[in-house]
Amino acid sequence: MSDMLRAPAEIKYAEELDWLESVDDGPKPFSWRLSPKMVRLFILGSERADGLDREISPKWFGDRSFVERSIVTLASDRGLLLIGDPGTGKSWLAELLAAAISRNSTLVVQGTAGTTEDHIKYSWNVSMVIAKGQSRASMIPSPIMTAMEGGVIGRFEELTRSTSDVQDALISILSEKYVSIPELDTDNIVFAKPGFSIIATANSRDRGVNDLSSALKRRFNFVRIPVVTNKKSEAEIVRFRTEELLRRHDIELELPPTLLDVLLQSFADLRAAASSASSDDERLESALSTAEQIGVLEDAILHSNFFGASALTAEALAGSLVGSLARRSPEDLAILNKYWHGVVEPRSREHGGEWDGFLSGGRKAIETLS
Repeated sequence: MSDMLRAPAEIKYAEELDWLESVDDGPKPFSWRLSPKMVRLFILGSERADGLDREISPKWFGDRSFVERSIVTLASDRGLLLIGDPGTGKSWLAELLAAAISRNSTLVVQGTAGTTEDHIKYSWNVSMVIAKGQSRASMIPSPIMTAMEGGVIGRFEELTRSTSDVQDALISILSEKYVSIPELDTDNIVFAKPGFSIIATANSRDRGVNDLSSALKRRFNFVRIPVVTNKKSEAEIVRFRTEELLRRHDIELELPPTLLDVLLQSFADLRAAASSASSDDERLESALSTAEQIGVLEDAILHSNFFGASALTAEALAGSLVGSLARRSPEDLAILNKYWHGVVEPRSREHGGEWDGFLSGGRKAIETLS
C-alpha cells in the first residue's frame, strides 16, 4: 500500500475482508466472496448485536436501505445504477460493493464523450493481428468483458456522460449476458458467468447530457443517493475522511471540533441560500457536497501543516473555503462576499470564538481574489 497513491478498497481493507470471509457461514450467491449480510456489515460497520469477535469500522455513511437494496439488486440478474448529485459517495459505494463481493473493484470503464463501444466490449492488439491474424489471443477484452468471463462485478462510471451508441451496447450485455465477436469464425461468443453484474453511476446534474433510453433504464435497478443533510452523519463522514488524510500524510495536527462545526454550518447556510436563489447567477457553481467539504478541510489542513502552525486555524479554513468555492469571477465571489457580510459577520458579533477568525480569514481571501 505504501507504493500506491490510492489503494483500491480490496487492498486497503484486505485484512478485514480476509477475516470476514473466514467467519462467514451465510449463503453466498453465485461466485460471491462474502454473503449479503457480511457485505452490508463490511460497508456499514459492525454493531454489538452482530456478535463478532472484532469491530468492523463503517466505510460508507448513509441509509442502510440504500446499501441493502444495492446488494439485493446485484444478487439478481439486473444491473445497479447509483444516481445522485456530485459528491454523494456513489463511486465509493460502488467500489466497496465490488471489493466485498468480488475482491476486485478495478474493472472500471469511465464514461466520457470519447468512450467508444470498444471500451465496453473488446479491441485488438494490432501488431499481433498483423503477425498472426485475428484470434482470441490477439483480442484485448474490456474491463466489462473481463468481469463477464470471471463472473465478477464490473463498474461503469458516469454512464450519462457517454454517448447513446455506447449506452445501447450495454443493453445486449445486460439482457443477453454475452458478447459476440463477429471477426472470429470459432470461439466467437463470450458468455457471462454467474455472479457477473454491472454497477453504474450517474450524476443527476448531467440530466439532458445523454439521457438513458427506456430500454436501458429497464435493465437497471435505480438507487438514488441523496445529499447528506444530517449534521451528525455529515460530521462522521468528514471526520472519517480527514483522519485518513492525516494518517496517509503522517501529519500530527489538531482538528478542533469547534472548527468542524463552523465548516458544517457554513455549508448548511450556503445550501439554504442556493435553494432559495431565483437564478443560477445567485447560486454558487459548486454543488456544496460533502465531498467538497472534505476537500476544503483537507486543503486547510495541508496548508496549515506546511505553511502554518501546529493546529488548524479558523483563518486557514476560511481561506480554503473561499479559494475552493469561488470558481466563477465575479459571480461566486459576490455570493461569498454577501454571505460573509450578511451571515458570518453577525454570527461573529453574537458568538465570537472561531467565528471571529473565520470572518477575518474569509474577508482577506475574498479581497485577494477580487
